[in-house]
Amino acid sequence: MIGYLTNEQFLPELKAELKNIRATYGGLVLTDGPLQTSVWAQNIWLNPEIISFESVSQAGKALKERGKLWAVYSTDQHRRAQLIQDQLLKVKPRVMNFLGPLPDMPIGAWTLIDKNTLIASSETNSLFPLGEVRFNEDKKNPPSRAYLKLWELFTVYGIKPKPGERVVDFGSCPGGWTWVLQQVGCHVVSIDRAPLEPHIAALPRVEFKKTNAFNVKPEDIGAIDWFFSDIICYPEKLLELVQTWQSSGLCRNFVCTIKFQGKTDFETLRKFQDLPNSHVQHLYHNKHEVTVWIRTSSP
Repeated sequence: MIGYLTNEQFLPELKAELKNIRATYGGLVLTDGPLQTSVWAQNIWLNPEIISFESVSQAGKALKERGKLWAVYSTDQHRRAQLIQDQLLKVKPRVMNFLGPLPDMPIGAWTLIDKNTLIASSETNSLFPLGEVRFNEDKKNPPSRAYLKLWELFTVYGIKPKPGERVVDFGSCPGGWTWVLQQVGCHVVSIDRAPLEPHIAALPRVEFKKTNAFNVKPEDIGAIDWFFSDIICYPEKLLELVQTWQSSGLCRNFVCTIKFQGKTDFETLRKFQDLPNSHVQHLYHNKHEVTVWIRTSSP
């Protein structure tokens, strides 16, 4: 049995991608069989077990026997769940600094499914409570909160360009991603029909081109190390743009946000997943969108 936890807003997407579903509790989906690839799971419970108990203290003892640190996912019986959680070692907030070290202690997850039954997994796929990645945010410099998607990708997943590399940022206005890329030492070709915020455009190593991303040909830009895109467009249009740049041979590393207009476009999502060396994930800081990255050059 494996558990997959998501924000309940994306529960239909999670259930659509999983097989052998056994039960659902809030945003937690339990499946039979081996671990499955999941785009929409925020936290995967790797060894969940069903535990019966008679009292709060007995539940606390059962959890302590199985692990040191626990995060509770509460969907019902909230007061009772909190009383059990209070029996456990208090978890300090895991608030990250950008590119700071990751937590060094694993954390389990559990939930009450009725008054005398809980599901607990001492092992999950995240070092953050319930997969919730939080940062000490910069509330002064970035012009939007979109920068947090790159902060999460660079810090938690280790997917980031090197200082001195030349990158393109499509759909850059108002400049959140351009700001992050400039901060890590990249030379940024920033492209959008709308202008950057003035304090972003004035940063060193930022070259702004006011144009439509879909009118730009790879040869207009030349060789780049990374292709970044946070464009608001239909997924199939983004796929065409990525494939055009792949075919050009002028770029081999890609990071894109696939934004869904209305219903989730599962067909195009699968096409992105089928691209060689691609990985698709709904990051904690994604909305109704997912992030895809494609690495075809050595780190």
